[in-house]
Amino acid sequence: MGTSQRLLAAVALIGLVVPTTLHAAAARGTATPVPMTGTPAAGKPFAATGYPDRVVLTPGADPATQMGIAWRTDMRQRGSEAEVAPAIDGPNIAHVARAMTGTSADISTENGDARYHQLRLTGLKPDTPYLYRVRGADGWSEWFQFRTAAATFRPFSFLYFGDTQNEILSVSARVIRQAFQATAAPALSIHAGDLVAQREEKVHDDEWGEWTAAGGHHYASIPQIPAAGNHEYVDATFADGAETRLLGPHWPLSFALPGNGADGVKETTYSVDYQGVRFIVLDGTAALDLGAIEAQTRWLDGLLADNPNRWTVALFHQPIFTCARPNDTAALKAAWKPIFEKRNIDLVLQGHDHCYSRLTSEAGKAASAQAQALGKTQGPVYIVSVTGAKMYGLNDRSKTQPDRVAEDTELYQRIDVEADRLVFQAFTATGRLYDGFELTRRRDGTKQIKTLPGVTGPERRCSGLTGPDGAPCVARAKD
Repeated sequence: MGTSQRLLAAVALIGLVVPTTLHAAAARGTATPVPMTGTPAAGKPFAATGYPDRVVLTPGADPATQMGIAWRTDMRQRGSEAEVAPAIDGPNIAHVARAMTGTSADISTENGDARYHQLRLTGLKPDTPYLYRVRGADGWSEWFQFRTAAATFRPFSFLYFGDTQNEILSVSARVIRQAFQATAAPALSIHAGDLVAQREEKVHDDEWGEWTAAGGHHYASIPQIPAAGNHEYVDATFADGAETRLLGPHWPLSFALPGNGADGVKETTYSVDYQGVRFIVLDGTAALDLGAIEAQTRWLDGLLADNPNRWTVALFHQPIFTCARPNDTAALKAAWKPIFEKRNIDLVLQGHDHCYSRLTSEAGKAASAQAQALGKTQGPVYIVSVTGAKMYGLNDRSKTQPDRVAEDTELYQRIDVEADRLVFQAFTATGRLYDGFELTRRRDGTKQIKTLPGVTGPERRCSGLTGPDGAPCVARAKD
């Protein structure tokens, strides 16, 4: 079976998702995926086996009482089987565990047929450790331990990763692992889209295998909050030749997400309230290319208008303010930026540009620095970051507009949540603090930003053909 046939087989088995707001889709009929290209890994190391793999834990809308689990097996495992137990201090976990079943769906890829499984846990106790394991035809996974969120506000830390996308296991994995090694008990980790490359270098199923291998047991034990990027979609065409995008088959299978998002894009938009922080996950690709911007804008405004949480974080892929591309993302900027400002959102976390940028004032970093020195109200803070190997060069505005930028640099971010303060730190791949600030909420609800004292040294930029580490610069200009 060739690449095109395999992709179409995946469509037949599980369906590629088209947001219902796709303009003129009904008149044009069914779109056909463009065959993806890529080189498969020798020996098919990412083919499904009789043992479970690609185990990913995701939070429910209320992670104090809800969690989701997704995993993969070969086709011999007929149903979705798991065991869940309250965590105990002894080894006889099976004695206190109870059997649970979920749902299953099949997929056909270059690595052959496989079966994905999902289980949604409800009725959990807040702030409680649990154990679970999942089953394949040849045996169980190890026991994974997680803790539910507290029912009310409690300080916590979470990790934020930009695009991993290319060379995930060979290059990106060390940054992801460094983040988990350096951060004591992160409660969550979030991903700003383009988790995989798709359409570029490797076959798509291998990329998903690399993505889950890079995070390993961390992704199975710590709830993950992913946003879909443009590379989570596949290119497709209608019979009249018009181009469109379809959500790739791996996305809805790889994550057991809450499904509480905007109408028409519930597969990729959702919200999670975690210990006093509302995380709102948007889909920039569906907004820009598939006519889903109005539905998401209404949904976003409603979530921000009725929000009992202390803090709010928006997560999506295409940035409002770009650090690589010549122009900002005009449609998202016009629709979402006024709502972010009107509703006093705190952080806007993004990817897509394969560079780093922290921007506090559209008027520029001089205006931002002056406001900071005078203790004036500031916010929201717009961040763009990148974790993977693919790099874009900084645009001309990067010299005057953002507070701090970097190119040709892999980073991860840690955010510490306190009652009236957020502390944001961006670290390089070696664990060096590169950027950071504290966002303090005053009694009247206004916010003040202060750059952390440890943020020193020149910005990381390429100098001609030489990168900031002395190696050849790999950041390329982005049109």
